[in-house]
Amino acid sequence: MGFGQTDFPKISAGAAFCVETIITFLFVFVILMVTSERFGNSQMAPVAIGLTLAFLIIVALNLTGGSLNPARSFGPAIFAGGTALSHYWVYLIAPVVGAAIAAFVGRWMGSED
Repeated sequence: MGFGQTDFPKISAGAAFCVETIITFLFVFVILMVTSERFGNSQMAPVAIGLTLAFLIIVALNLTGGSLNPARSFGPAIFAGGTALSHYWVYLIAPVVGAAIAAFVGRWMGSED
């Protein structure tokens, strides 16, 4: 009876927030680095991005569902309702925080000057 909703029945909201922030940070950081002129490789960037996404989803699947994207969690949360909808704030705020941190770290590491 699931609608593909993401939720975290095994961990607390704070832990879920941390997990989603970290995996989003890692994903966006990899994208920024492999697509930069200084560190990137245009031939291998799609492979690196795809493998990173797959790995992060596998790691986070049993913890938070591995959303990494607020839009991916919104539709299923609306249809499923209940805890998926009440926990949506984690899937809305954590990826934004993780992506913002990745942007600052990528800039600090010199991905684009």
